[in-house]
Amino acid sequence: MADDKNLRAPQDSARIAMGEDYEVRYWTEKFGVSEDRLQEAVDAVGHSADAIERYLRQ
Repeated sequence: MADDKNLRAPQDSARIAMGEDYEVRYWTEKFGVSEDRLQEAVDAVGHSADAIERYLRQ
């Protein structure tokens, strides 16, 4: 079943899908960062939301 684009939160809250606009909006708001900063974190540590949160707190 395809992701419902009307949802405000990601389908899998453990991973960040940078290819989904609604997920990028959700995570940038949650972490209080720009899309570029979020992408930098994903590039550095992968798609794990926990790892990205730890990276952004550094």
